[in-house]
Amino acid sequence: MTQQNAMPDMKLEVIVIPVSDVDRAKRFYDSLGWRLDADFDISDAFHVVQFTPPGSDCSVHFGTGLTDATPGSARGLFLVVSDIVATHDVLAARGVAVSDVFHRGVGEPPQPGPDPERRSYFSYATFRDPDGNEWLLQEVTARLPGRVDGTDTTFTSAADLARALRRAEAAHGQYEKQLGRRDDAWADWYADYLVREQTGKALAS
Repeated sequence: MTQQNAMPDMKLEVIVIPVSDVDRAKRFYDSLGWRLDADFDISDAFHVVQFTPPGSDCSVHFGTGLTDATPGSARGLFLVVSDIVATHDVLAARGVAVSDVFHRGVGEPPQPGPDPERRSYFSYATFRDPDGNEWLLQEVTARLPGRVDGTDTTFTSAADLARALRRAEAAHGQYEKQLGRRDDAWADWYADYLVREQTGKALAS
């Protein structure tokens, strides 16, 4: 495909979820610590509220006059997190009825607790908003190949970067044991590890 015919970027900006009580939904999503971006109460026929989850490039709309979907019918809404246990505990502390953490492979039944090896994509938890719209938390620490542009490595928060650095530190410690000496090029090793982890490439060993 020539550059002239290359597909322009298409960035998912907003999803719409159906709710029955706008004010109740607004209180709930505010309690999650999500950022309130807009609240346009135009009339009895049109009211739109926008929230954005921490670290997300995609926002959520709900309100009046936005969708004909049945309130509470939204399913399969994925929220990717870098630490499923920490996220579960924060939600629970905020009073959210979040499920216990569970793990499962593709096409397999769920098992209790996080994945024993903490493999990326395998650990989950769920919660619902007051209408029953269901959100699925999924722990992702290393992307599968092709899921992330190799030239675009970003972290959504300082905490997310700190957790990635701790994983790199543990892996680098093993690398230095194999090396048998201090690695003076540790900064380059860390940088390569972080990029490889995010872009789904084979990790340095």
